[in-house]
Amino acid sequence: MATVKLSLNTEQITEEFFEDTKLLGIVTTVKDYKFCWNLNNLLELDFRINHDIEIKLKRKRRLYFFSVYEYRDPNSSLCHYLYNNLHDGEFLLPEFKHLDFLWLMKNDTVTDEYLEQVKAWLREIPGVQLITELTNEKIKNKDYLIF
Repeated sequence: MATVKLSLNTEQITEEFFEDTKLLGIVTTVKDYKFCWNLNNLLELDFRINHDIEIKLKRKRRLYFFSVYEYRDPNSSLCHYLYNNLHDGEFLLPEFKHLDFLWLMKNDTVTDEYLEQVKAWLREIPGVQLITELTNEKIKNKDYLIF
C-alpha cells in the first residue's frame, strides 16, 4: 500500500492572505487599550480585542501573546486588524522594532484616497508620532500576521 505524504504550502497561504491588503505601521506613546479607545471615539470605529485570533509565538523557550483588535466595516466587506507589535520585550515583527502597532486592512479594495484618509485620521490622535505604509516586500515575517 502506498503512503501519501501531505504538505502545506505556506507560501501560497501567505500570498492569498495578503491579497488586496494594505498595512500601516504606527508609532505611538499610548498603550493598546487607550489607542483603540481613541480610534473608536475619535474616528467612530468599533475596534474590539479578538482573543480567537491572538498571535501566539514561542521564542527563547517562552510563549508570547500579541493581541489583535478587529473592526468590521458594517457598510462593506472591509476588515481592519490592529496588531500589537510588542509584548513583554519581544516583537511580533522583529524587522520593525520601531513600530508599536500594525494596522492591516483586508477583504475589500482599499483605495489610495481611503488610505490617505486613514493616515490623516491617525494624525489627529494624541500620542501618534509616525505612520508609515508597509509593502509586502518589506515584511520578512509575514506568516506571523496570519491567523
